[in-house]
Amino acid sequence: MPFGTEILVPGVRFRLWAPGARNVALGLGSDPLRPMKAGGDGWFHCDVREAREGQRYRFRIDGGLDVPDPASRFNPDDVHGPSEIVDPLAFGWTDDDWRGRPWPEAVLYELHVGTFSPAGTFAGVEARLDHLVRLGVTAIELMPVADFPGRRNWGYDGVLPFAPDASYGRPEDLKRLVQAAHARGLMVILDVVYNHFGPEGNYLHAYAPAFFNPEHETPWGAAINFDARGSEVVRRFVIDNALHWLEEYHFDGLRLDAVHAFRDDSTPDIVEALTTAVRTGPGRDRHVHLILENDRNQSRYLRRDASGHPRHATAQWNDDVHHACHVIATGETDGYYADYAADPVAQLARCLAEGFAYQGEASVFRGGELRGEPSADLTPLAFVNFLQTHDQVGNRAFGERLCRLARPEALDVLTATVLLAPGVPMLFMGEEFAAATPFLFFCDFGHDLADAVREGRRREFARFTRFADPASRESIPDPNLAATFETSRLDWSCLEHEPHRTWLARHASLLATRARWLVPRLAAVTGGHGCWQREGRHGMRVTWTLGDGSRLTHLANLGDSPLSVAPPPAAGRTLHAVRVDDDAIVAGRLPPWSLAVRLDEGDA
Repeated sequence: MPFGTEILVPGVRFRLWAPGARNVALGLGSDPLRPMKAGGDGWFHCDVREAREGQRYRFRIDGGLDVPDPASRFNPDDVHGPSEIVDPLAFGWTDDDWRGRPWPEAVLYELHVGTFSPAGTFAGVEARLDHLVRLGVTAIELMPVADFPGRRNWGYDGVLPFAPDASYGRPEDLKRLVQAAHARGLMVILDVVYNHFGPEGNYLHAYAPAFFNPEHETPWGAAINFDARGSEVVRRFVIDNALHWLEEYHFDGLRLDAVHAFRDDSTPDIVEALTTAVRTGPGRDRHVHLILENDRNQSRYLRRDASGHPRHATAQWNDDVHHACHVIATGETDGYYADYAADPVAQLARCLAEGFAYQGEASVFRGGELRGEPSADLTPLAFVNFLQTHDQVGNRAFGERLCRLARPEALDVLTATVLLAPGVPMLFMGEEFAAATPFLFFCDFGHDLADAVREGRRREFARFTRFADPASRESIPDPNLAATFETSRLDWSCLEHEPHRTWLARHASLLATRARWLVPRLAAVTGGHGCWQREGRHGMRVTWTLGDGSRLTHLANLGDSPLSVAPPPAAGRTLHAVRVDDDAIVAGRLPPWSLAVRLDEGDA
């Protein structure tokens, strides 16, 4: 890796790409500043024989500005402080036999390190891994851990993308967490952010302006430069960061945040270049899974090769599933939910059978813009389906979870629908036991920025009727208060009480059913074999041909009135039923808010 420090024998090599600087000096501990040599193309370097692991260092730009290493492996005193020299080979790994798990076995569990456990640390997550194993989860997906300003953050304001945030622990603590997960058969996926840097602590503008391309605007200002002069270094920085987490930390995959916000007119684009580097690198020898968040629904990134292996991304978060389910469960049609207001049941059925609800149709929310690409020919494993995520909970004014918004009978049916469909399911931390705690938006910026963030967030909600007057907006929690963060911490003691114990048992039972009956049939499942149809006003029938030739059918009534339907094949077995028994299923009678999940093995 050309960035950051390199351990030598003896000493350490320091490097910095600073094409906007006239000169750069290295500050190592309390030693006098050492001038760094200019190596051409904006690079500066310095070898120090007496440097050692654990020392702090910084760079002084043009005699005035002290900055941390943008490729720091650890910044113990936060983003404005000096970096620490870390030997990437010092940790004693014991998971050499681990090769990950095949994607058809994936059941994801998204969590935020700071609020998942009472400790709010990597060690705190490690202490709860056995709970996730008992639940039936096979992969934890960590929200971003790259160093962010302050002590509290969702992680999407990171500015030192190679360094785990010190509030969660040291690099070796994160490695111990990954190792402990592997020992229990759990994969670990990391959420990474390559579409922007956070608003505080990003010094790249001062000495490497070529890191950004002002010709491309994003919601965060000038885009990261993936296609203009200097972009070859920037692309290498991002790709090496992905490889850094996969190789140095043994992560099993990455979730790429908001790739729709990338601005890149080059070929191959950064998504294609990064995924290719991973597939031809660590992905050659073990299972490595790459997940996209992409509001554009670009199925091109999800294609498989002739052997059924992903060409680029393994899967994409399927927001369409969430939005349709949310409208069904709550009746809310504000904002982007307007695109699902007319017929959410049909859109959910289409998602389950074909991938996206929007495959090139006009989006009302986007002013008639066409959204999406055809996806019916893709395997259902190319989609991650969910009822809740950090975004969909935390971007509400009061961070309400779906269990606080939806009727229990609706939530019961939709939970089983998502967990027992062929697509890869994902839970958001606490969802499995209907957590009573909210998940709010929180951060810990400096004073001026803190005021702007608080007022900006309240302005965002001004367009909603509920927050039309200023007094109501004042009730929205201040993201910068420590209390907002603490309120979002999971309360594990609620598992001692109802209905939380029942919800946990229900989720565990559903995932056990998935592991027994679906997972063995998913390995060879391909696209183009899902079909759907409406049943009355609020019903749906979705059928998939699985990898062994068996047929899986979901027959659901997502409304308040009984529904008569054509009965499924009598030869099938009922894997799971919600508020309906076999007699009613065979007779084609579906009570309100009911679901029958049937498997017809035929000659399989």
